[in-house]
Formats: sequence, C-alpha cells, structure tokens
Amino acid sequence: MTVKAAPGVKVPKEGAPREYITEDAPEAVPGSAYYLRRLDDGDLIRVEDAPATAPAKANTREEKGNE
Repeated sequence: MTVKAAPGVKVPKEGAPREYITEDAPEAVPGSAYYLRRLDDGDLIRVEDAPATAPAKANTREEKGNE
C-alpha cells in the first residue's frame, strides 16, 4: 500500500525509527500491524496508486451529424 503522513506529522518507519514518512512524498509500505495502526490513528493517509496509463474512454453513443 502507498501512504503519506498527515499534514504536520512525521511518522517513523517500521524498523528504521530515525527515518520518517512525511507528507511530501508518498511511500510504499507493507500492510503490517504497525502501519495499519498508524492509518487508524490518522497519522498516515492512504494514497491511491495511480494507474500507469489512463484507460481509453469508450464512445458508446454514435454522434449525430448535421443532416
């Protein structure tokens, strides 16, 4: 899952307490109890992973021309 810190909060990384997750750059983290608890507490915010490419928009209706 990808997360970033809530505004104004620095969250220590699991296993590296002197390194922090900040609000500036989203980071991929495992779904461990530590990070899930930080999400529940509001210290971390889940960031949706952006798709690599945007899907093409399907045209389901035919456009009517000027007849």
